[in-house]
Amino acid sequence: MPHPLRNQIDPVLLDSLVAAARDQLGHTAAIMFGEAMRRTLSDAVVLAEDGTAFVLTGDIPAMWLRDSAAQMRPYVALAHLDDGLADLVAAIVRRQWDQLVRDPYANAFNNGPTGAGHQGDQTAMTPWTWERKYEVDSLAFPIQLAHQLWLATGRRDHLDATFAEAARRVIETIRTEQDHTARSDYSFERTEAGAGPLDTLTRGGQGSPVAVTGMTWSAFRPSDDACTYHYNVPGNLFAAASLRALAELAEDAREEAVDGLTRAGLAADARTLAEEIEAAVATHARGQSDHGTVWAYEVDGLGHQLLTDDANMPSLLSLPLTGGIDPADPTYRATRDLVLSRTNPTYAVGATGDGVGSPHTPPRYVWPIATAVRGLTAPDREEALHCLELLVATQGARGRMSESYHVDDPGQFTREWFSWADSMFCELVLHLLGHHVPDRTTTRAERSAVNG
Repeated sequence: MPHPLRNQIDPVLLDSLVAAARDQLGHTAAIMFGEAMRRTLSDAVVLAEDGTAFVLTGDIPAMWLRDSAAQMRPYVALAHLDDGLADLVAAIVRRQWDQLVRDPYANAFNNGPTGAGHQGDQTAMTPWTWERKYEVDSLAFPIQLAHQLWLATGRRDHLDATFAEAARRVIETIRTEQDHTARSDYSFERTEAGAGPLDTLTRGGQGSPVAVTGMTWSAFRPSDDACTYHYNVPGNLFAAASLRALAELAEDAREEAVDGLTRAGLAADARTLAEEIEAAVATHARGQSDHGTVWAYEVDGLGHQLLTDDANMPSLLSLPLTGGIDPADPTYRATRDLVLSRTNPTYAVGATGDGVGSPHTPPRYVWPIATAVRGLTAPDREEALHCLELLVATQGARGRMSESYHVDDPGQFTREWFSWADSMFCELVLHLLGHHVPDRTTTRAERSAVNG
C-alpha cells in the first residue's frame, strides 16, 4: 500500500546528511544544504488530490517540465533511503506525463485551466499552458527523471498507460521536428509589451532556416531564449540519451500495449530515433577551436555554427549529466576547456571568481547552476570542492541560490528564489558526500546494491 503523499524528507535522514556535510564541507554549506532540501519540498511542491504533485519553479507560479525534473535530482539520489521521497518523485512524474500528453510543445504549465501566463502569444495556447516555447529538453527531462527513479528504486508504478501515451507523443514530436519546415505546424511569436528579441521567433514564428540533417529542431534554448541556429546540440544529445532511457523504461512498463503500440515497438522506435540523432550530431555538430575538436552549441546544417555554451542544462558542460557522455571523452574535454575559457562569450572572470552566464541575464552575470554543474562533472574532487566553496562564498550571505549574480558583486543578482539552482547546489553537496543520482551508466550490480 502506498504511503500518504508528503512533501518533506525524512527528518532523521536529513539531519544525518547535514551533520556529514558540516563535518566534511563546513558549517555554512551544511546549513544552506539543509534549508534548501526542506524549502524546495515545502515551498515549491504542491500536492494534488489526484495523487500527483505540481512543482513551482520558484518565484513564478508555474511548473516547467525542465525545472521540475531538475529540482528533483537530489531527492532521486536519496530515493532508495526514503520511500516517501520515491512516492513524491513518482507523483511528479505522473503529472509530467499528463502535461506531455496535453501538449508536447509547451514548456510550462498552470496548476489547472486557470488561463494564467502568456496567453497573448501567437501559438496554440490553452488555459492549462503558462508558456508554449518549444524546447526539446522539455521532452527529455521527464523521461530522464522517470528513468532515474526506476534505476534508484526498481519501481515501475509510474510506467503506466499515461506513460506509454506520453512516450508516443515524445517520439512523434522529436521525429516531426527532424524536418520542421515540411512536417511541423508549430510556430511562435510574442508581441506583448516588454518582449525582447530572444522571446520570439523570426520569419513569422518559424525561426532561422535549417537544413534537414537528422538532428531535431528546437525553437528555444533551456534558458527560454530563442535559438540562433535551431539545432541545439546539447539538447539533441540529451534527446538521444533520453530516448535510449525511454526504450529501457518501455521494456519494463506495466502496460503491454497502448493504442496498438507494444512495449517492444515503443522501445524499438525510441532506439532507432536515438541512433539517427546521434549519427547526425557526429556528422554536423563538431567544430574546430583553439582547444581542439569541440561540439558546437548550435548549428543549422547550412554551415553555421555557434561556439559557446549557456548556463542552463542541458548545456555542453552538463553532457555527462544529461547526454550520457563520458567525462573522459576527448571531444567533451576539449569542449569543457572552451566553455571554461575566455573563448566562450558567456564565460566571465571577476572579483568573486569565474563562471558561465547566459544571454538570458545581463553581461557578466554568472549562474550558480553552471558552477554546480562544473563541480558535478569535475575530473577530480579538488575542483568539485572549489565549485562548492565558490557557491558558498557568493551565495552564503543570502543563504540560497540566485538565478545569476554579478561576477564582481554577488549583491547584484537576478531572481530572489530560483529553486532549480538550490537543487543543483544540493546535488553537488550530496555528490561530495558520496550520494549520486543514478544514470544510464549505472551498472546492473550497482543498481542491485542500491536497491538492496
